[in-house]
Parts: sequence; structure tokens; C-alpha cells
Amino acid sequence: MSETEVTTAPHPLRLADGRPAVQAWSLDPALKHLNHGSFGAVPLVAQERQETLRAEMERSPVVWFPALSQRIAATRVELAAFLHVDVGDLALVPNASAGASVAYAALTRRRGGEIIVTDHGYGAVTMGAERLARRWGGRVRTARVPLDADADTAYEAVVAEIGEATDLVVVDQITSATARRMPVERIGEEARRRGVPMLVDGAHAPGLIAAPLADATYDFWTGNLHKWGCAPRGTAALVARGPLRDQLYPLIDSWGAADPYPDRFDQQGTIDATSYLAAPTALAFVERTWGWPAARRYMDELADYAAHVIGAAFAELTGEDSRVDVGMPVPGMRLVRLPQGLAASRIDADALRDRVAGELGVEAAFTSFDGIGYMRLSAHVYNDAVDYEYFAEECVPVLGEWAQRGRQVGGQPNQFTVPFPDV
Repeated sequence: MSETEVTTAPHPLRLADGRPAVQAWSLDPALKHLNHGSFGAVPLVAQERQETLRAEMERSPVVWFPALSQRIAATRVELAAFLHVDVGDLALVPNASAGASVAYAALTRRRGGEIIVTDHGYGAVTMGAERLARRWGGRVRTARVPLDADADTAYEAVVAEIGEATDLVVVDQITSATARRMPVERIGEEARRRGVPMLVDGAHAPGLIAAPLADATYDFWTGNLHKWGCAPRGTAALVARGPLRDQLYPLIDSWGAADPYPDRFDQQGTIDATSYLAAPTALAFVERTWGWPAARRYMDELADYAAHVIGAAFAELTGEDSRVDVGMPVPGMRLVRLPQGLAASRIDADALRDRVAGELGVEAAFTSFDGIGYMRLSAHVYNDAVDYEYFAEECVPVLGEWAQRGRQVGGQPNQFTVPFPDV
């Protein structure tokens, strides 16, 4: 959270013609959309571009597919410029988890088969690491990083787990469940010094961080362009540097298999690659309308205000401080502590998300870490202060009732599944 709590809402962003920013999206006006970070939201111009491309594909598939790899290669040039990386290091994959899977498939056991992850890691990526460790006959070691850990503490917690048996280190650049950064630059330097490959899960980084790979030492980095970048879903970057890069292959073999990296990723049979080709349209829309620096600044200021408003509402309800001390805060994302008993596990957090959407008409993110439930705020340009004020006024009291009922039913704190009504 910011050192100075923001109590004044930033002025909402507008389109060039004066309309509210949200009018550039097709989001359902009957819902409040407070969870951009999970699945993103695609602006209309990018949706229209993708539909135009799909229509072209369907009109002449025999012309479309043989020429597709060249179009993807040209698109990579634009996306590499956005990420400030060499186009020769960047391949396109469907999502960050797919990028991680590509890296896992390329690696071989060289030492003891141990893989280092953190307790903030994204579930699917950690599951992939566990599967790789089983294949190697090794194991996964989990570095425990306190939520309030600063860069030095987080660095020390991760590198303390690296040993003679370590074959891979996997660290989030921005953690999904806890909305904090990890010192991947320093960890990468130490891993390289010890000769251990490192995979950086940068799923949330593109668009949220101006140059997410600057000054970073890593072997593999993967990030979603369909989150903060607002590209059509199924668009992510895999960036690789160093000698292991040439061992990376797409998860599906195709006619480009004999091509060098990253060209071999440009030819994937009959997949619908229109999401890749339409991604620059989404990125250019934000740049043309507000500029990415201004957009990021607005998202950060709005997230601060949202945390203040919603945190104050929970505090007034429970008498407890709902502010969260995050050691390395992330621009545009914040955590607010939920009343005791709500979202104590990932399953409970998902159940709460679904119930809030179904009964309260709000798309929100709820997470769990160390048995404590949080609301994860992730603001984008189409959000404004009214969205969060509505949640504070209308939804926080209901969540307080649900928490109280859950404690009465469960009997023990932090053993609560959202009580659904009888149907």
C-alpha cells in the first residue's frame, strides 16, 4: 500500500469525445467490474479487429494459413517494442501458464531434481513444477516469504532454498494471490551465479510495469498481454535468453519445428491466432487515448482510493484494521483484509467470488494467504471511484453478515465456507 493513504478519488478518465472510458468496452452495465486482473477486458476496437481477422480467415483459409506465420512474425515486432525486448527473444503463447509449460518441457535434470517455488506462486504454474519434479524423481521446495517482506527479506528467503540439488527456480514477478512484487532481478543474478536456470512468471506485468524485463537476469520469462494490456484473451509472451533458449519448442509440433527459436512458434497448424494479431490494436488504443504512463498512474491512484474506501467500510463494520502491509506493493493492485472467516482458503475464496457475482452483481477477486482472506483490488482505466464506493456502501455490510453467519455455522474462525441459501 502507498506510504500516504489516498482519500481523494482521481478524476475519472474519459474518451477523446468526452464519454466515460468504460464506453470503449462491452462490459455488462448491470454488473460492477472490479476484477480486471483475473481475465482482463478487451476494448471494442480490439474485439472488432479480431472479428475482422476471423472473417478474413474464414473467407479464404487456404490463403490465410500459409501466410499466417509471416503475419505473426510481424506482430511480434510490435509486441517486442511494447515490452522493450529483442524480437529474437520473444515467442507468442496462449497464456503465461503455457509459457511456463514450454520451459518445463525443455529442461532436463542436471543435479538433484529440486525446484524452488514460493508460497505466493500461481497454482497452475506451481502444479507444473510439481509434475516436472515427479518426472525427474526430485521434489519441490517452497520458499516462505512473509506478505510484508521487503526486497531484502524476500530475496534472502528464496536464495536460502537454493542448494546443490537445485535444478530450477520459479518466482512470480507480481504475485496473483497477494498482489506484491518479488525481487526477481536480484534472485535471477544469484541463480545465474550458481548456474541454476530461472523462470519468471510475469503474468500480470505487461502493461502494469513499463519495461518488465529491464535489468532482469533470467532464462525464461512469461507474461500475459490479455490482462493489463487488454489484448484478446489467449495472448501471452514467452521471452528467453541464454543457451537454453534454443531448447524451447511449442507444446504442439507443427511444420515449423525445424525453424530456429522463436520462429518455430509462429506456425501452429490451424490454431486461431487472431488474438495475437489483434493484440497491438488493444495496446495502441490505450496509448493513443491516454498514453500508458498516464493510464498506469490513474490505475495506481484509483487502487489506492479503492483500498481506502473499502478498507474503511470493513473497519467500521468489524472494528478491526483492514489495511494490509504488503512489502513490495504493485501499481494498480491492492489488498484489503476481509472479516475473519471469509475466504480462509482458495476454495472458499472462489466460492465467495461466485456468490458476490451472482447475488450482489459485482465481479470481484477474493484470495487467501496463510489462512487469511483478502479482497484483491485491480483497477483499470474503465473503473472509477463510484465503482468502489458502491461496493463499500452496498456490499461490505452483506459480506459482514455472511462472515457472521459463517462463524456461527462453522464454530471456528477461518473454517468457513460461504453459506449458500437453500435452493
